[in-house]
Amino acid sequence: MTPAAWVEGARVAVAWRLIETSGDAPKQIAAKCGFANADVLRRAFFKHVGVTPADYRRIAGASIER
Repeated sequence: MTPAAWVEGARVAVAWRLIETSGDAPKQIAAKCGFANADVLRRAFFKHVGVTPADYRRIAGASIER
């Protein structure tokens, strides 16, 4: 595993947790996790988890708005 792949995986893991536990918008989650923007978060999340952050949030039952 390359260092860049490890960093991306670590960022996705933090984003995954925030999606489950917070009502933050994807833009806010991306910024907190070190992604350039919400689109980069979405692509990385899909690559690692297999669903988009929005779909995961719906599946997990987390609140979309706060």
